[in-house]
Amino acid sequence: MAEAGDKTLPECVAVVLLAPLPRPLTYLVPAQLRGQLVLGHRVRVPLGSRSAVGIVIEQLDSTAIAAIVNAGAKLKAVAELLDKDPVVDNDLLTFVRRASTYYLFPFGLALKTALPAGLASITAAPKVKQTTVYTRAEGTISLRGTRQKEVLAYIEQAEKQGEKQGGVELAELCQQFPSPYSVLSRLEELGLIKSCQREKQRDPFLGIVVTADSELQLNEEQDAALNSICSATTQDKFSPFLLHGVTGSGKTEIYLQAIKAVVAANRQALVLVPEIALTPQLVGRFRARFEGQQIRIGVLHSGLSVAERYDMWRAIMRDEIHIVIGARSAVFAPLAHLGIIVVDEEHDSSYKQSEGFRYHGRDLALMRGQMAQVPVVLGSATPALASWQRAQQGLLTQLSLLNRVGARTLPSVELVDMTGAEVETGLSQQLRDAIAATLERHEQCLLLLNRRGYAPYLLCGDCGASYRCPNCEITLTWHRQAGQLRCHYCDYTQPPSEVCPRCGGVAMEPEGMGTERLAAELQQMFPAARIARMDRDATSAKGSQQNIFNRMENREIDILVGTQMVAKGHDFAGVTLVGVVDADAALNFPDFRSAERSFALLAQVAGRAGRGEVEGRVLVQTYASDNPVLECAMEHDYIRFAEQELPLRQLLYYPPFGYLVNLLLSGLDQQAVEHSAELLATNLQGEIGNGKVGNGDAGVEVLGPAPCPLFRLRNRYRMQILLKAQTRPPLRQLLAQMAQWQKLIDKNVALVVDVDPVDMM
Repeated sequence: MAEAGDKTLPECVAVVLLAPLPRPLTYLVPAQLRGQLVLGHRVRVPLGSRSAVGIVIEQLDSTAIAAIVNAGAKLKAVAELLDKDPVVDNDLLTFVRRASTYYLFPFGLALKTALPAGLASITAAPKVKQTTVYTRAEGTISLRGTRQKEVLAYIEQAEKQGEKQGGVELAELCQQFPSPYSVLSRLEELGLIKSCQREKQRDPFLGIVVTADSELQLNEEQDAALNSICSATTQDKFSPFLLHGVTGSGKTEIYLQAIKAVVAANRQALVLVPEIALTPQLVGRFRARFEGQQIRIGVLHSGLSVAERYDMWRAIMRDEIHIVIGARSAVFAPLAHLGIIVVDEEHDSSYKQSEGFRYHGRDLALMRGQMAQVPVVLGSATPALASWQRAQQGLLTQLSLLNRVGARTLPSVELVDMTGAEVETGLSQQLRDAIAATLERHEQCLLLLNRRGYAPYLLCGDCGASYRCPNCEITLTWHRQAGQLRCHYCDYTQPPSEVCPRCGGVAMEPEGMGTERLAAELQQMFPAARIARMDRDATSAKGSQQNIFNRMENREIDILVGTQMVAKGHDFAGVTLVGVVDADAALNFPDFRSAERSFALLAQVAGRAGRGEVEGRVLVQTYASDNPVLECAMEHDYIRFAEQELPLRQLLYYPPFGYLVNLLLSGLDQQAVEHSAELLATNLQGEIGNGKVGNGDAGVEVLGPAPCPLFRLRNRYRMQILLKAQTRPPLRQLLAQMAQWQKLIDKNVALVVDVDPVDMM
């Protein structure tokens, strides 16, 4: 038997596979890889009859190896080292493991989510681009040729000025000097320059030009907030802040100046935004401020190509990036010297991943800040009620910006009562007149309608039938420009038939209005106006969002129509009129957060008006003008809204006064799903009833099972069970038994555990 100190013991590593396995696996290190494998390396390993990708997370010591050998385990060997350098470090591995534990998601799949797609596949990673770089050598030969002198002088000057610390690329020399190949070859022969092959990153900013700007003078409120944040950055401790500032109060300028101080201290910054649509404008602000200062800015989001994301990840791993900006997945950026985390528009529900690893970007930012002992700044004009409540309890330091910069006033908000009103093309006469007046003054309008497509459905005027998705329990949305009926949940499409599918009639007419129809009818109403649309359909092409931003800033668009994408964080100085076409849609949503979401959406979109020199105006069309949520939005009064909404949450112990877990069961067989849900709910009630997980106010309440609001989605029937508790421990205690629950469920029924759910549709 082998002993712990036996030098003949094999070398072994623990590998977490990027697969749904409950624990890491142990593999032998083959002779050709001994001494090479370190923590964070990506490897190919055998798994049954196939191969899988995994990450080395531990080099086992002799005691652990001896125990494995003595137990008679038959270990397989690592098949291949896939990358020269590690792709993650220990801190990131620890962070992802902790996040996966909290959200009850397999560690390997959580790590797969964190890594760029190019590193998560068994196939080869994207190829690294190479470029030829020329630097000055030590030779001192006097030159006669004019072109040789010019090329050599260019390389010397670039290096002297520090602009090209690593040398000048061949592509740049070709731009400056036509066909310089023979000249470069001769200079290299003379020992005056030398060349080498170097990795060239794909540039996500290629072709995007920015104009440099300088720091703005802060007002008293901004200065106080900045001083608090900068003071925390020097203390090497976790300091969470809630930066509550009205729209246009200069939160971004505080981010910029705080991050400048962090980078000056040789630390890195992470900035999160809720959606990819917000990334180009924010990146533009950061590049305008820091470009030319030897500060490199990187972006991480799913809108990048696989190769661009792979390059960026590796650049961050090599400490070449100082500031990372991205959507929620950027919270996993491999920043080794993190100094501050900023979560912009922290209230936004887009920070919650809706499938797979259902993490919340804001909450993981707080977790990462706590682990790294750095400040985390949550910024919003309409903070999530959970964040606001934490600030009232002293768990977050609240920083307030109550006024817009430059003494600008918040826009006036008017409710347009639509009950009994004559409506043409979805717009009231009051809103149509306001648009016409705005166009006459050569100012810009922004209209919010949170529905994509031309019309929500086509309806038969003879029998009332409409087209429905064959995979989901939902009507198909009519997209006239594409000539398709489309399901917005599973992306099923079909062309409409010429006759009604039920009665054969020919009276199929579009009912209701989406952004496509609103834009088309506005064009008829104002034929000279330049109208653009901003929704998921109109911005699917790469660079299309940036194009819209540029056109808005250059006053090349008169009316911008869009979904909630237009409400978030954009700064268009020319917009003086904002119209909300249907304010009631979000208010009537069957969710306890509907009031919070409605207020946030209205306050945010209202904040797009009047950010320049001209005062803004907001018109909100509604059939519920006496709704208290709308009254608070009219006054831009977040505090009043929070004070009236939080007591309602507290009565029912909904977050932030309680904790929720949603258990979602789905499958192709409706009876199997319903039966499994009943069995699981009964078992959970039994566990609670026998006192194993607390009782009374300290216990867990089981709500359901009940069909999901969208009972059939992507051809799967869906039931849900909601677990609710006033404190977290009994809920976690119950969740610890999750492995046993699967035994109660039909093998063809999938169970998803959504911790801290945001969307329960």
